[in-house]
Amino acid sequence: MNGTNLLKIAMRALANNKLRAFLTMLGIIIGVASVIAMLAIGQGSKMSIRQQISEMGSNMIMIHPGGDMRGGVRQDPSAMQTLKLENYETLRKECTYLSGISPNVSSSGQLIAGSNNYPSSVSGVSIDYLTIRQLKVEEGEMFTENDIRTSAKVCVIGKTIVDNLFPDGTDPIGKVIRCNQIPFRVVGVLESKGYNSMGQDQDDVVLAPYSTVMKRLLAQTYLSGVYASALTEDMTEEAVDEIAAILRREHKLKDADDDDFNIRTQQELSSMLNTTTDLMTTLLACIAGISLVVGGIGIMNIMYVSVTERTREIGLRMSVGARGIDILSQFLIEAILISITGGLIGVFVGCGASWLIKILAGWPVYVQPWSVLLSFAVCTVTGVFFGWYPAKKAADLDPIEAIRYE
Repeated sequence: MNGTNLLKIAMRALANNKLRAFLTMLGIIIGVASVIAMLAIGQGSKMSIRQQISEMGSNMIMIHPGGDMRGGVRQDPSAMQTLKLENYETLRKECTYLSGISPNVSSSGQLIAGSNNYPSSVSGVSIDYLTIRQLKVEEGEMFTENDIRTSAKVCVIGKTIVDNLFPDGTDPIGKVIRCNQIPFRVVGVLESKGYNSMGQDQDDVVLAPYSTVMKRLLAQTYLSGVYASALTEDMTEEAVDEIAAILRREHKLKDADDDDFNIRTQQELSSMLNTTTDLMTTLLACIAGISLVVGGIGIMNIMYVSVTERTREIGLRMSVGARGIDILSQFLIEAILISITGGLIGVFVGCGASWLIKILAGWPVYVQPWSVLLSFAVCTVTGVFFGWYPAKKAADLDPIEAIRYE
């Protein structure tokens, strides 16, 4: 018996029991749709995290003082004075893997503009800070190198600062805001970036020349940290090694000495978040995959019922020359048709559900082609696996006993 005839017989058998076939498919449909939707949510979250980290500067490098031991007590890194302006200047001149570098000092306090006030902080940085953090000046302009040399009392502010200090819509350019009684003239407003993946408001920012903050606000000669940006994301590790070597030399550390500074990269954060997201995605997919197993058990159950109902038919086919392989193929094709049809419907339902989740819930969702192919392949294998045993049982029936079966 050729394959075409077997396919026709299998389709005719399913057509005679449409409702039963559909209910059997339902487990596969739900399973495939669930797997696709869960993977889409996981991949969407992963892409959203990557995008937000990229907006913060995916090749950003952060250098901070290291905590030291004094009298057996670990000191707070923020109180250490191991990073100096001289270190920043040396790194800027000697590092070959950096596209930008900026010192960082920060002073918190109450910002005041007229009768409005808002608690925030003023960050002392260089011009490169905009490139490193991928910030853009929307109105006005960035302060200049001359402002840094002269410790000019100028600043660039974010949208959150504008909304709180100038709520009436007044143009902030040229206006004066005060921090700890020190006046700063606003020369620019940054483009809004919103909240990042950690819930931090990226628009709650005031940028001023680092020399101004160090001299006029903090009266200190050391840095709170240094921000840098590697030439490319792939060169981040080389840049970190180069920075570490230069700082160890500048700080006159011996080979046996520990670093008195800490270097962190966005890649570490990205890797950690991606690992967490992948774990959650895998967990969700496994939970959704359970319904595929349940659907496969449903196929096995129905195929057993079908074999029992059609025992006499099987006996008649065998008595007129059908081989065991023909009977096996007939019932196996029925199981595969159920799983493939259910899989196709499940793919459409899963993609539709993912789209609805994106529209109605506003979640980041991304359906990857491989997830669709994987779900479809799994449901096909499920049909073969769970359909094999009932089909084999049918093929092993004795023709005489099958014909006598009531």
